[in-house]
Amino acid sequence: MKIFTTVIIWTALVTPLEAQWLQRRTPGIPRTADGKPNLTAPAPRTADGKPDVAGLWQMLSPDGAVGNVSLRKPGDLQSADIQPWVQALVQQRAENFGIDNPRYQCLPDGPNYSVGQGFKRILQTPAMIVILQEDLTYRQIHMDGRALETDPNPTWMGYSVGHWEGDTLVVESNGYNDRTWLLGGYPHTEGLRMTERFQRTDFGHLEIAVTFDDPKAYNKAWTFRLSARLAADTEMMESVCNERPDNGQQHWIGKTSDAQKSAVKVAAEVLAKYAGVYKGIYGRNPRTVEVTLSGGTLFISVNGGPKQPIVAQSETKFSGTGLSYQFIRDDHGIATHVLEGHISGDYKFERQN
Repeated sequence: MKIFTTVIIWTALVTPLEAQWLQRRTPGIPRTADGKPNLTAPAPRTADGKPDVAGLWQMLSPDGAVGNVSLRKPGDLQSADIQPWVQALVQQRAENFGIDNPRYQCLPDGPNYSVGQGFKRILQTPAMIVILQEDLTYRQIHMDGRALETDPNPTWMGYSVGHWEGDTLVVESNGYNDRTWLLGGYPHTEGLRMTERFQRTDFGHLEIAVTFDDPKAYNKAWTFRLSARLAADTEMMESVCNERPDNGQQHWIGKTSDAQKSAVKVAAEVLAKYAGVYKGIYGRNPRTVEVTLSGGTLFISVNGGPKQPIVAQSETKFSGTGLSYQFIRDDHGIATHVLEGHISGDYKFERQN
């Protein structure tokens, strides 16, 4: 009996290792008087005087694509800059909810890793910078003065070299295979060349500009801007998408046009009670779903992305973007929450206004 009691007490006192790491204070960082990380302190520098970009970073890229496929042009890309075959392919991917996205098949993101959300661990030495990602992929950025390969063997993650221009880290990459997608379902060819510019503006913030140059798909280079915040007092844990034998993709069928075929009529006064801003967490990332009503149709915008119409399948459930939205109502018919349906499950977001 004493042995059994001791085991119970010991078990109660031990916090799971993962939880310990997620709550561990990051040593060696500046802090405010109340002990919180001082993210506005001056940016650190390495022994040779270069900006130190090492650390665990939370990427803060805007989500411009509901369901990861959007007809909105990413970055500063203009319609005239997109070749016809690219426009047709993006339309096709949007109609199919982006089901062929390599991400959904648990394949590497390729050049899209630069603009995705999630955590990234940057390790910095004078000769190499390494970026580790939650999905166990990685990048090697050679800082030893070598040039990019002129005829590289195409790979998922490409080849990267870097150099400093003042306090800006400039990274040039090529050698990607053409199986990955860029933002919003836009394709690229094996001729893609990518240039990234990293600036650590203070201790806790990175500003990043990513330029895509692919003459076989786009008539000029285009740039996407994003930022990152230092993730202090936590840790990056692995996130492996294919560890479950059933990822739900076999249930993801149909096309966006199918929603119109099964649409039902919902009164405008009912739809008006769903309009509002809903917030919650998707994965580890904050997510804002804005619902607006225009011309008798509800529109969804995720994290400031484009407004996309959704079609009523019942009085409370809507579809048409690749995701489903079901509104939870109070006794007066006012929506208090919305359930955003993914193949991985439903995510509940609370109404803010």
